Formats: sequence, C-alpha cells, structure tokens
Amino acid sequence: MAVDVVTEIVIARPCAEVAAYAGDPTNAPRWYSNIVSVRWQTSPPLAVGSRLDFVARFLGRTLTYTYEIVDCSSERLVMRTAQGPFPMETTYTWEPVDAGHTRMTLRNRGEPTGFAKVSAPMLAAAVRRANVKDLAALKGLLEGGDADRR
Repeated sequence: MAVDVVTEIVIARPCAEVAAYAGDPTNAPRWYSNIVSVRWQTSPPLAVGSRLDFVARFLGRTLTYTYEIVDCSSERLVMRTAQGPFPMETTYTWEPVDAGHTRMTLRNRGEPTGFAKVSAPMLAAAVRRANVKDLAALKGLLEGGDADRR
C-alpha cells in the first residue's frame, strides 16, 4: 500500500520569503520536529542533482537517509530518496494567496517495503500528524519573525 500524504497551510509572508526559507534544507531542523540534522553531500547552492543527508527521529527510531533534489524552483522543490524501508518523495509547493500570504503544500509519498508495508496506514497517519505540526511550526517561525530569513 502506498503512502501519499498532502498537507497545506497559509503563511502570512510573501511567497518568495516562504520559498527561500522552507526551500533551504539547512533550515529543516528549525521547523521539522523530527529532523535532527542535515549535511550537504554536494556543494551548495541547492540545485537539481544536489544530495543531502538527513538524520531524523520518527516513531521511536533514528533514520538516516539521503535526499536528491529532482526539481528546484521558486514555486516547487522535490526531493527523493530511494534507500531504506520507506523510499520517499517530498514535494513543497508555494503559491501566492495575495501579496502578503503564501499557501505552502507539503506532500510525502512513497511505497513502504518489508515490515513498513504492513504498517502503511499507521505510517500515513503519523506522517500527516507530523506534517501538520511542522507546517504550524514553520508558520510560527516566519510570522513571528524568529526565523533567520535571507
């Protein structure tokens, strides 16, 4: 059974600002509660073909995986990993609602293998809960002015 989770939020910041902050993977540990660290395998800046190692804690386990950037623009970022029990693609899209508000959509999809395949419905629910929480944290950072925006 495939996992395909889509969540979205409206953030009271201009689209370019939300995309610049959320689209910089080195900021992920600031707003993703499960992401412990991100390390570049390739040299910045972010581009198609860039590779980054992520360390995450999820459902009581520490996971290490490498994302490769497969699409990167001011409207969309797509990262894909193929290794591990849950190969996944993560997509961010940013769409202006108006000049000062952005709709950010976060999509995680993948095809669990092995034991993870049996627990796909539980996994999807956990991903959805985490995504809602993480997008709310991102909103708080960007709207509260605490983020080191560039």
